Amino acid sequence: MNIKYRLQSLVFVLVAFLLGCNEFMVVGVISNIAKSYHASLSTVGLLVTIFAITYAICTPILTTITSKYDRFKVLMVMLAIFWVGNTMTALAPSLPWLFVSRIITAAVAGTIISLILVFVSVIAPLEKRSMLVAAVFSGFSTATIIGVPIGTTISMLSSWHISFLVISVLTIIIGAGLYWLVPRGTKQVTGSIKSQLRLMTDRRIVLAVIVMITLMAAEYTFYTYIRPIITDVLGFSTSQLNWLLGVIGVMFIIGNTCAGVISSRYGIRKMPQISIACLIMLLLMGIAFHLSWLGIILLCLICFVLGMPGSILQVMFLNVAERDYPEAMSLASSLNPICTNVGVSIGSLVAAISVNFMPVGQVGYVGAIFALIGVICTLMLMKTNA
Repeated sequence: MNIKYRLQSLVFVLVAFLLGCNEFMVVGVISNIAKSYHASLSTVGLLVTIFAITYAICTPILTTITSKYDRFKVLMVMLAIFWVGNTMTALAPSLPWLFVSRIITAAVAGTIISLILVFVSVIAPLEKRSMLVAAVFSGFSTATIIGVPIGTTISMLSSWHISFLVISVLTIIIGAGLYWLVPRGTKQVTGSIKSQLRLMTDRRIVLAVIVMITLMAAEYTFYTYIRPIITDVLGFSTSQLNWLLGVIGVMFIIGNTCAGVISSRYGIRKMPQISIACLIMLLLMGIAFHLSWLGIILLCLICFVLGMPGSILQVMFLNVAERDYPEAMSLASSLNPICTNVGVSIGSLVAAISVNFMPVGQVGYVGAIFALIGVICTLMLMKTNA
């Protein structure tokens, strides 16, 4: 493995880390933002919803429209727009300004990671593709474990504005790395928007998209309320909360890493076991949450398992597109981030409604409904892929 490949892999992971910090840091500083603009938490909380919706809508549109242009140039332009949007966030003098800036960054963030995944398929030999895709996705998980707490700490010591200024500085540094390392003039098959959308008529793709959305929705029925689950339901103190969240985050990263190995060896053949395991553990939450440490162990295990589907299915999207729909490579690379944000939106919304009618410790049963749909569609996917 040559040094250039290692550096390219590193800078791709750093891009994912950068995007993850930008997306999730708002959650860590939401109270500070509300205080600085004298706004309610519910109003500022809409920043998360608006970001997810914009991300899900703009990503397929932009990736499809820009696919006929040189990938390297599109990537650099999108990164520049991302820098502008993030810097606007850092300097936002008012809440409306902040909403506009978050819409700008959300609009291009999905296209940036989609292009990174296309370049992964370009630089990585087939046998190493799964591991590199998993490594890129681990960048997002690392952002929640390392980046978000650091951003929160910076905001506590000075201002939340400084946290986003740091991201702008990192964008310039990582952008320079991309400019130096990303291959120019890579081979790409162009096609009309209609020909690219043929990818979405493939039964394998449709089923895999449903699986990813439902498993992400299942995850966020409980992960949306992970803090009150740990403190109020399981009874751990707020001082124990941060390191427990860190352990849970590490389990996501380990799951991502294992997904790379599983995907390279078995493709999607282990997806039924993964989705069934998710279903069983969600059903066990109501019982396990009666014992603090048993509840934490179960949370760690399910987060480990839920760290796997994204990478495994994204490799499948890329492989199907490369083999059967080469003109839709950019669209295929955008499916994971789109499905993730759709799943997060659905899961968090259903969870928010559900906690009005049941204790937060029982939201696992709601997640199990999504997981059951995921299991059924996974089995149908295996039958289609046979």
